[in-house]
Amino acid sequence: MSEYQITCCSTADMPAQYFEEKKIPFVCFNFLMDGVQYPDDLGKSMPFKEFYKKIADGAEPTTAQVNTQQYMELFEPILQKGLDILHLTLSSGISGSINSANIAKVQMEEKYPGRKVRIIDSLSASSGYGMLVDMALTKQQEGLSLEENASWLEENRNKLHHWFFSTDLTSFIRGGRISKVSGFVGQALNICPLMNVNSEGKLIPRSKYRGKKQVIREMVKRMEEHAKGGTAYSGKCFISCSACEEDARKVADMIEEKFPNLDGKVLINSIGTVIGAHTGPGTVALFFWGDERTI
Repeated sequence: MSEYQITCCSTADMPAQYFEEKKIPFVCFNFLMDGVQYPDDLGKSMPFKEFYKKIADGAEPTTAQVNTQQYMELFEPILQKGLDILHLTLSSGISGSINSANIAKVQMEEKYPGRKVRIIDSLSASSGYGMLVDMALTKQQEGLSLEENASWLEENRNKLHHWFFSTDLTSFIRGGRISKVSGFVGQALNICPLMNVNSEGKLIPRSKYRGKKQVIREMVKRMEEHAKGGTAYSGKCFISCSACEEDARKVADMIEEKFPNLDGKVLINSIGTVIGAHTGPGTVALFFWGDERTI
């Protein structure tokens, strides 16, 4: 295996056990809830159930991206061991944290001559970001060098699909991702928008459906249309959700029935506190490998 360390941020929304088993260091974003700042530490400081209940009860959390000092604190112990670093950031279409990562990269490479810190914009979020981190680890295990892996990720990151729907539009309206008029009309008519992440890593509303059953069917249909090999797709499939495990399980069951060649069962994760501060409860997100996102 090539001698470099893969790192990421907490917004990859994978379970704590995953990072522990794979030995992937990560740095935490932060969120402010009811005047108190917490790290986005995979539900340790504030359990996900408590977090989403507070939002449902009217709390309006705000988030803070990772700063340069935090990135330096993540990178330095690794560089001190004589390892290079391949760091994947949350999509630049959602967060400006990549700018802090690049500043930290320059400072660390100056301090440790001969060592490399490679920063990759994932153009992904939540467990889609986690899926790209997982693929980076797979490519490392296959023997790709730091530069080979970085090139592969940049060439293929837009083949990772993200499809979302939400049954509660409150947080999307508050964050400006859905207009107030469209959002309030949608809530009144039980409209569930189907959204995806585009080629620039931005969350874009695509279609509107009345009722949860219809939007679930349509999201699975998007996987049929875009997954590599169609229903013969043999890659991994991840889902993340915010306090709506039953809905996530319905999507997973349909996918496991329609795609019998999946690489294992669908992995269902919780949307973390920072991404969840923007989605609120009631969001289900689906991730898989497919054709290239071009719009």
